[in-house]
Amino acid sequence: MRKALRWLLALTVLIGTLGTAGAATAADAAGTTDIKERLLSIPGMSLVEEKPYTGYRFFVLNYTQPVDHRKPSKGTFQQRITVLHKDVSRPTVFFTSGYNVSTTPRRSEPTQIVDGNQVSLEYRFFTPSRPAPADWSKLDIWQAASDQHRVFKALKGIYSKNWISTGGSKGGMTATYYERFYPRDMDGVVAYVAPNDVVNKEDSAYDRFFARVGTKECRDRLNAVQREALVRREPLEKKYAAFAQENGLTFTTIGSLDKAYEATVLDYVWGFWQYSLLSDCDQIPADAKNATDEAIWDSVDTISGFSAYADQGLSAYTPYYYQAGTQLGAPTIHFPHVEKQYIRYGYQPPRNFVPRDIPMKFQPSAMRDVDTWVRHNARQMLFVYGQNDPWGAEPFRVGKGAKDSYVMTAPGMNHGANVAGLVPEQKALATARILDWAGVAPSAVQADPQAAEPLAKFDAKLDKRDVQREMTLRP
Repeated sequence: MRKALRWLLALTVLIGTLGTAGAATAADAAGTTDIKERLLSIPGMSLVEEKPYTGYRFFVLNYTQPVDHRKPSKGTFQQRITVLHKDVSRPTVFFTSGYNVSTTPRRSEPTQIVDGNQVSLEYRFFTPSRPAPADWSKLDIWQAASDQHRVFKALKGIYSKNWISTGGSKGGMTATYYERFYPRDMDGVVAYVAPNDVVNKEDSAYDRFFARVGTKECRDRLNAVQREALVRREPLEKKYAAFAQENGLTFTTIGSLDKAYEATVLDYVWGFWQYSLLSDCDQIPADAKNATDEAIWDSVDTISGFSAYADQGLSAYTPYYYQAGTQLGAPTIHFPHVEKQYIRYGYQPPRNFVPRDIPMKFQPSAMRDVDTWVRHNARQMLFVYGQNDPWGAEPFRVGKGAKDSYVMTAPGMNHGANVAGLVPEQKALATARILDWAGVAPSAVQADPQAAEPLAKFDAKLDKRDVQREMTLRP
């Protein structure tokens, strides 16, 4: 009898719960529940702050994530996310930079194109989204993809329309890896300027890139300044030592000021093409041999940044260098315009940029796996590259097994390449496919893809997309 009563009571509670859930769902669909309440009703979600922006609600949030998705009981950490909310009836774009998340309202290009919501995620181990203590073995592309998967699952009940993932550079890599491990989550992927270092020890593509990028005149100017900075190593390192003392810079991780100086100088040519345009070449000293020490220093510092390889410059990017040295790979290039006597270390490996108390072991199969998967299994994926961006020397490619997937290159553009910079025919096609994947393509676009245009007007503040100048060689 008691068992029957307990069963009846449990059934009554269950029916009541289902009824309440149904009523809540109906109320949410009607828009009567405030979006902040809906977000904060998600288990593990907490509010950091809300910032106003006309036409949107913008939330900075923390979400509780397991340190190890394979063993969720082994501890958690707080991962920062932001939500740029427009309307639950609109599609949602899932954005990640692969680094820290911006807490200023920003709209990625796909978000503008589809006129949708945007969820942005801070990559695990970038502070403050770092477990304590930090078990660095849990920083890998599968764990990061699983972070995204959990966030998507948590928010899909609110944002039920189509989702598209996106990101630029390491963020484009991140969007690609997420698709590889969780191909059923997203309705489309837009990966910008995403490097694809399949075989870490084979980097001749970069050497070929630097031999022909831009014009010979521009290449010669850059090469001459770089060489001169190495020829004048002694006087310029004295200047560097004074600069370091004045700014409190130390060089424990890389090992010495001399190593940091050479690493900065060797980044110079790469850094120019990553962040600048061919039209900026007139800012490079035209006669390096007769330029002053100050002119050589200023040019290298402006493009590479002499604080980049100091401990203070490296510490914020330890998670990136750790991944570069364990899974992502890192480029190695040569300098035929500089005599060997002037180069002591060459392109240094990521191991030199990570504190020695953090163990690292490279996994050569990680990028081969992703590359093979993309070539044969890509579905509704778009890769956009810049013609003059060094990181595009080793791009993703789609093969015969891919469906509705594309690789496009924006002429003359750098690491800030986007859909807007493509040639008109490709720009229209890319825009049309993004609209279609998001489920918001107007009938006119469905009939003629060349009619495709972004659904939201450009907002100079919200759509600010300048290339983030990270003063060292990072994607």
